[in-house]
Amino acid sequence: MLNLSHLYSQLGIMALPLLACSLITLALLIERVIQLILFSGSSHRSIKKSLAQLSKDDDQNIYLLIMSLKNRRALSAKGNAMLLAHRNFTKVLREDVAGLWLQEKRYQLRSGLRLLSLIGMISPLLGLLGTVLGLIDMFKDVAATTGSITPNILADGLGLAMRTTAIGLIIALPAISSAQLLGLWADRIFSRLEHSLNYTNLWIEGVFINDEQDLSNEALKNKERFV
Repeated sequence: MLNLSHLYSQLGIMALPLLACSLITLALLIERVIQLILFSGSSHRSIKKSLAQLSKDDDQNIYLLIMSLKNRRALSAKGNAMLLAHRNFTKVLREDVAGLWLQEKRYQLRSGLRLLSLIGMISPLLGLLGTVLGLIDMFKDVAATTGSITPNILADGLGLAMRTTAIGLIIALPAISSAQLLGLWADRIFSRLEHSLNYTNLWIEGVFINDEQDLSNEALKNKERFV
């Protein structure tokens, strides 16, 4: 069990703010990693294979595919289920629905990252403030000392003051770095999600895109045709 009195003796008045920052950072890191792992399940290839075996007029099998996709945790699966469920809408209305859904999921993917960045910015300031307050207390003690000033007195005061800055930096480093890395991870998930939904939307419109090799071969044939 955390001994708050010992923590206060080591960090002074800034012990509780720094402890709160560290606990919030840890909680956000665990929550964001778990959430992104659940969201990042890649099912685009399986969806592509399923669509390749279906006709856009095969309502029964499309309904079964929608039900199957809804039960998956990956965002790409849920997004494609949503898009297929609106396949009978006009293209403009379907894209508006998908755009609103993507906006909501983008917010979910990046939720908490700004708070991590904020903690990364204020933690060193809290540590610096603790250092300044510790130095002020140290000089007060020195001024109140009537006898000789020993190095031990200065060492204790300086140690208490500098520890807060060190703890602030220790909290800030993982907070800022994780906010950036998790942001890149979220953007990658979102980019793949957009690609998957665009593919499915084209399939609904009757456009089936083959793999890159088939596309390159087709482009080569067209180039030779016009040469």
